[in-house]
Amino acid sequence: MGKIFVLMGKSASGKDAVYRNLLQDPQLDLKKVVLYTTRPKRQGEMEGRQYFFISDATYEEMRKGGRIIEERSYATKLGVWHYFTADDGQIDLSGKQAYLMIATPEAFLAIRAYFGEGCVFPVLIQTDNGIRLERALRRERRQEVPRYDEMCRRFLADEEDFAEDRLR
Repeated sequence: MGKIFVLMGKSASGKDAVYRNLLQDPQLDLKKVVLYTTRPKRQGEMEGRQYFFISDATYEEMRKGGRIIEERSYATKLGVWHYFTADDGQIDLSGKQAYLMIATPEAFLAIRAYFGEGCVFPVLIQTDNGIRLERALRRERRQEVPRYDEMCRRFLADEEDFAEDRLR
């Protein structure tokens, strides 16, 4: 039976770097799972690499079609953004293939409930808040239109999403 490893960590904790490094290790033979989002692409992001960037209409079609495994929605300064994992054929646990994905603690629980406890495993990345804030600010400054208010909202939301009692 295949396995799914779910990387979790606060914004700017280094999840993407760890994710890339693990996927590049040929001995691990991990296959990536790409999530979906309705948020706009950031500068440098590519379709199907970080996310599948879709419209609100496509999101609604997938939701009504029962293809969403887990989802979370954020009321941002720019509107509601949806992030979700879809039952789209990327994951096949019938063989021995291991998969790697990035998700929130809440999404991890939904993914584990969908696929089963025996094949979904958490990996938590913890990084000092000061380092995270520096990284987030550097990343935002590189954007064509920096959205510092959204950066701050994400930083504060992570404190709640990754609270000790939620990680048990």
